[in-house]
Amino acid sequence: MTKHTAVLQVLICILLISLNGYSQEHPNLILTKDGVQKIRAELGNAPLFDATLAKVKAEVDAEIALGIETPIPKDYSGGYTHERHKRNFLILQKAGVLYQILNDEKYALYIKDMLFQYEGMYKDLPVHPQTRSYARGKLFWQCLNDSNWLVYVSQAYDCVYNYLTKKERKQLEKNLFRPFADYISIENPQFYNRVHNHSTWGNAAVGMIGLVMNDEELIHRALYGIEDDGLPIGAKDNDGGFIKVEGQEVGFLANVNEPFSPEGYYTEGPYYQRYAMYPFLIFAEALHNVKPDVKIFEYKDSVLLKSVEVLIKLSDADGEFFPLNDAQKGMSYKSREVVTALDIAYHYGGHNPELLSIAEEQGQVLLDDSGLAVALGIRDGKAKKFQKKSINLTDGAKGNEGGVGILRYGNEDMTLVYKYAAQGLSHGHYDKLSFSLYEKGTEILQDYGLARFVNIEQKGGGNYLKENTTWAKQTIAHNTLVQNETSHFGGKYEVGSKHHSELYFFDDSNPEVQIVSAKETNAYPGTEMQRTMALIKTDGFEKPFLLDILKVVSKTENQYDLPFYFKGQVMQTNFDFTTPKTLEAWGSANGYQHLWTEGIGSPKEDNTKLSWLENGHFYTLTTTSSKDDDLRFVRIGANDPEFNLRRDAGLVIRRKNTQNTTFVSVIESHGNYSPVSEFSVNSNSAISKIELMSDTNEYTSVLIETKSNGEQLVLVVANINKQKDKEHTITINGKEYRWTGPYKFIKVK
Repeated sequence: MTKHTAVLQVLICILLISLNGYSQEHPNLILTKDGVQKIRAELGNAPLFDATLAKVKAEVDAEIALGIETPIPKDYSGGYTHERHKRNFLILQKAGVLYQILNDEKYALYIKDMLFQYEGMYKDLPVHPQTRSYARGKLFWQCLNDSNWLVYVSQAYDCVYNYLTKKERKQLEKNLFRPFADYISIENPQFYNRVHNHSTWGNAAVGMIGLVMNDEELIHRALYGIEDDGLPIGAKDNDGGFIKVEGQEVGFLANVNEPFSPEGYYTEGPYYQRYAMYPFLIFAEALHNVKPDVKIFEYKDSVLLKSVEVLIKLSDADGEFFPLNDAQKGMSYKSREVVTALDIAYHYGGHNPELLSIAEEQGQVLLDDSGLAVALGIRDGKAKKFQKKSINLTDGAKGNEGGVGILRYGNEDMTLVYKYAAQGLSHGHYDKLSFSLYEKGTEILQDYGLARFVNIEQKGGGNYLKENTTWAKQTIAHNTLVQNETSHFGGKYEVGSKHHSELYFFDDSNPEVQIVSAKETNAYPGTEMQRTMALIKTDGFEKPFLLDILKVVSKTENQYDLPFYFKGQVMQTNFDFTTPKTLEAWGSANGYQHLWTEGIGSPKEDNTKLSWLENGHFYTLTTTSSKDDDLRFVRIGANDPEFNLRRDAGLVIRRKNTQNTTFVSVIESHGNYSPVSEFSVNSNSAISKIELMSDTNEYTSVLIETKSNGEQLVLVVANINKQKDKEHTITINGKEYRWTGPYKFIKVK
């Protein structure tokens, strides 16, 4: 053999090894070889990182002491087998990190033993026995959870890749990882090949294991989906959402492009944005480390990095996400998914010091390069308070499908969440122009959220309950207009998904009067709704108050219901009502079948008032009314024999046999009550009256008169021309008003 031939053969061997993925450095997904060295060098010098490491080590050590268990799958969410396999993938990922950082072989051995236990099980494992899902998994009842498993386990595999022999890797990849990736993708295209948070998890799972295995086919499948999936146009999932839409792009990049607006609002709402942020950001970090040519953090003008800050802005003063669409209340930015997203966004998004203050609240970091960066930033005193200001967030891939307006006063002393968005895919609700109102973390007027007890086995296996469809998604479950006891778009997803409300104007330039207005023309054919909401702080009021103007113009006479779902104990009303001796459901369909009638009355004055006490504060709703209006106290829970719904209360204003009408309401927060001192302070409304002064096609004007000094406040809205430079002149009750722009707020002595 010549020297030249020997060199050539060596080069060929190196090339073959490289093509088979064995020349890759590992770890290279989330942890990197250089990153591990930096982490080891900083151990003992970054308090938050050290505390997280100690907590994770104690958790994993306890699991190792218990031994490995991989039971045959049989349960829904919350059941033993489900929770055991979920626990396994979380621990595997953490054990991998510990092996790299602490260089302790016991963690690698633990991962190896569990992986081979799964390898022995998976090759003969049938489809999960529970049949509820449109895409059943094997380890779990749905492919979604199987994908969760692979996203986490791929990180563990990456961490022990070089610990395993070539033969062991080949066995695992042949019998476990490749079949697993093929099952959740090729064998379940209805799950994998769509735009949805489900598919985001699937794409990330296939892509991450592909990156570890250096499998270009899997990586391409993750980024661009399956080319020929054989799925019919118009097929639906369990929630009634479309699986395949004509011309729809698929794969991870499509799931980044389509659901996010340019600012980073995720169309399914913040609860599901939080859930999807883990695969979005963790796979993005892996792509950045292994496939930097994809430039994933620059994709769509860096929308993934933007979306993290947007998600935080979609939370109340306690960090809990606003329950838009399907959403479980109480989920907050302290969740593990947001810890991951925030650390990665900080590390790769320019080290925004405001993110560090959120990380301090979270109290933990990722045990990787990004988590170390956050911990060092906090250690060095770089954290600044995160500023949650008023913001208008567009919906839709191009930002032209409605949106969500958030008005905030002060340090979140009062926050309005106004939804005029698109349907929100299969997790959307039929609630155009709905709103909720907060004082700090207290719900004043609430959005119900979802009807589900996530991962609680006793409640439907932890899955969505039928009441999510019959109640939570229906229009009457929200603080918005219902026409003729039917939900928006007839409660039909295929109709609602075609439409969105339109922003009329948004102005937060004046902190004393912040205002948003939007229109809806498709929820009820032949009826146009325009809702203008202003958060106002002025003399005569202890705190900011909300002014709500809902203008309805229709081609026909209708019955209109406007509910206000309040939290707390009724204090006082200015109308008489009767309470039935026997509770009866208000209606038979569209959510009305779930409402008990607890009181029926009618207005005694031009203004109807309701006051209540919640969390030590008094609140008053004042609304214009006529003698023909019906006032109804309702409570959720009728036709709910298994107590799946919360027993929350509401007041509904019903206006019958009416074509065009305008509802004007003010919600105040005032005073306080201490059960310790037993003092009641400022328990009464500051408003003596509100009045609809004029209401035409072109202009709507509202007057608010205060009790303290008799001052009159006037808001005039131009209903047709919203241009900022448009000059307007109208005469109301003999007085001329002039202004420029879509609205004018006036103080009249």
